[in-house]
Amino acid sequence: MPVQKLYAGVKLREIRGRLGLTQRAFADKLTVSLPYLNQMENNHRPVSAAVVLALAQEFGLDVTELTVGESERLVTDMREALADPVFPGATPPLADLRLAASNAPALARAFLDLHRAYRQTHERLASLDEALGREDATLKPSPWEEVRDFFHYCDNYLDAVDRAAEHFATSSASKTIESTAQDLLRRAGISLHFSDKSPLRHYDPAARRLDISARASSPSQRFQLLHQIALLTQNDLLEATLDLARFSTPEARDIAKIGLANYFAGAALLPYRAFQAAALETRHDLERLADIFGASLEQVAHRLSTLQRPGAKGIPFFFVRVDQAGTITKRHSATRLQFARFGGACPLWNVHRAFETPGQFLRQLAETPDGVRYLCLARDVSKPAGAFLAPVRRYAIGLGCEVQHAAQLIYSDGLDLKGRFEPIGISCRICERTNCHQRSVPPLEGRLSVNPNSRDVLPYEIG
Repeated sequence: MPVQKLYAGVKLREIRGRLGLTQRAFADKLTVSLPYLNQMENNHRPVSAAVVLALAQEFGLDVTELTVGESERLVTDMREALADPVFPGATPPLADLRLAASNAPALARAFLDLHRAYRQTHERLASLDEALGREDATLKPSPWEEVRDFFHYCDNYLDAVDRAAEHFATSSASKTIESTAQDLLRRAGISLHFSDKSPLRHYDPAARRLDISARASSPSQRFQLLHQIALLTQNDLLEATLDLARFSTPEARDIAKIGLANYFAGAALLPYRAFQAAALETRHDLERLADIFGASLEQVAHRLSTLQRPGAKGIPFFFVRVDQAGTITKRHSATRLQFARFGGACPLWNVHRAFETPGQFLRQLAETPDGVRYLCLARDVSKPAGAFLAPVRRYAIGLGCEVQHAAQLIYSDGLDLKGRFEPIGISCRICERTNCHQRSVPPLEGRLSVNPNSRDVLPYEIG
């Protein structure tokens, strides 16, 4: 596997600014020359191992902050955007994209926002949207995508909300999380009812009554109860977080508030330190963790991907949920693997096969085109509505980590971690593989050669 050099100029400048040090003082503490520090801060030279060690020893820095973060996500998102046919010219080299993401992240985000606006306009024209002819049909970013990107670039970890949820969950060690929540509702004069006829959750502020579906599973009932607790008791914190996010529309802010309440509910159901300790003890056995905390497999897998608290980070996981059409409905990655923002995921990835083997975990050793290797898990998830005629929602969830962490997962037992790794990609337009039998469209990078007298798996060759 090729060793990737670490360029982290923006992060170095952020650390120096946070410490209030001049370049000379910072260079002295890192025991490097001033010109060398200047070159690292401007990404003209990679950060050396000695500097990484000095950052950890001198300032107690969690060095994973330098290697995983917004830069890699921006690079992946820009590559995917540039794969759009609207850019017919030569694609910028990967090194240039990395420099742009590292040195000018605001400009990179502006480019992605512009491309997103173009896509929305194009989709409206393609569907003959009548609203385009109205005066009020000004172009606005999709609220759903805006909120998705907010969590994406926060590493799906919100420290203040996470700690507030942990404090709530551990404030009464002698009680269960349900009894703690129910006591709070009683003190607030709110009655709690479980009803066959209610939706999943309904709160009537005038009657001060909270109804939760009796047909929902126990983990879903707990989650919905804690979601309402977040809205009732943490409103100031949620609103302050929303103020900092500066969403462009009221709709995006409303959607984000639901997301923040969901975050609180998941973090309270699976409090950070207790959950992390149990994850280590069980070697990240999802079924045992679900049983210990009374949670669902999806809740456990999602929570594992959010253990990114500075100074107490867990294994960097990716987490994804797809529907039966292959559409990604949830995505988060603390690893170098980033998911496609538009369309589905690579068909060679085992998450798509989970529907074929219900009730079983699928394991896959996979390698992405950049040479990084992963241990991937996949499992189908069914969400029945609790009645014979009610529709059943079916998804597949995927969870994985880089293979260097695989030994800490019980799912690595019996696998040859030095054996064959299946090739997977992100999406066809940005995948560099030339001989993939599942390729749907040509890659943006690479010239095509078409021979009308010869046909292999693909009707063209990629040069």
